[in-house]
Amino acid sequence: MALAKDVIRRVVDVLVDVSSVAWQIDELVRWLNDGQREIVIQRPDATATTVAVALVPGFRQQLPATAVKLLDIPCNTAGGPVRQTERRELDELEPTWRQSAGVTDIKHFMHDPRAPRAFEVYPPAAAGASVDALVSLYPIDIVVPAPGQTWNNVVGSIAVADIYQSALVDYVLYRAYSKASEFAGNGSRAQAHYGAFANTLGIEVSASLTVAPNTSNPGQPG
Repeated sequence: MALAKDVIRRVVDVLVDVSSVAWQIDELVRWLNDGQREIVIQRPDATATTVAVALVPGFRQQLPATAVKLLDIPCNTAGGPVRQTERRELDELEPTWRQSAGVTDIKHFMHDPRAPRAFEVYPPAAAGASVDALVSLYPIDIVVPAPGQTWNNVVGSIAVADIYQSALVDYVLYRAYSKASEFAGNGSRAQAHYGAFANTLGIEVSASLTVAPNTSNPGQPG
């Protein structure tokens, strides 16, 4: 992971404030933490990680507190595959599935994006059941230095993937120029940096789509 102080150094270079006279480092780091959270909101895959989730008995399940959103459940921790299904289809085929006996080998999961940290499993889980879940993690905040420090006193690594380093630079610059918008040109600079931040996320999405596996039916045009 990229070092947080390298992000802040690039910010103070652009601000022409390496000695942190006009913009305090503690404030820049707080904005850096805000930027990490904004990236995860827009791109949950920025902190995507596979974790083993111990299930509680029953069909209703919850992600660990460190997770923002469920992305997928590919398999049981023991190795058996788990496939996503629709709750309404299961309700039609087996209306009493919620009362089924608990098992440790889960076959299906159901997820409603309106409740990003909750999911259901079929058959219901028994004690000891565990699945491997691909989740988006909450970004860990960079420790905010005491007032009066310089960029070199910032410790720790950014929590999002390194490809988002330039996006974080633009986000912190957007916040810095927004705060000083009473000075000539800073309002437009703030808008430009937020636009660059948003474009970086959008460009990365487009690039991902161009290399995504072809999901067309065999024999059908892509």
